[in-house]
Amino acid sequence: MAHGWMIRTFIKHSDEVEDYPELNEMARTIFDVFRAVETQVEDPQSYFRTVRKKLGKLSSAAEQFEKDAWHASTHTNFQQAAIAAKFLGEQLLELVTEAEKLVPRPAPPKITLPISPRPTPGPAAAE
Repeated sequence: MAHGWMIRTFIKHSDEVEDYPELNEMARTIFDVFRAVETQVEDPQSYFRTVRKKLGKLSSAAEQFEKDAWHASTHTNFQQAAIAAKFLGEQLLELVTEAEKLVPRPAPPKITLPISPRPTPGPAAAE
């Protein structure tokens, strides 16, 4: 997560954001992921489930950032930030996959069906 925060900080403090505000989408997405998981730190199952849910959005933002960063600047810092943003998603996917092997999944809820009374045999059944 610290890796992601460094990417976000770089984007937020780069001068190019003034001319290319679309770069902020990557920073917003990282912030969104962090806000979503920060309340889940005490519950590993929820934490990793939330991270998995956010991976698609993070990957999409990284792909778009890679395209937008080239328009904003060809500086090595932007190239590295684009690579790092994609790598962040890959790292999180690996971590979530490993965590799911170690953290037991919650048991599905028990479903109790109501028991309907059996029909009592009528007088014709006794014969």
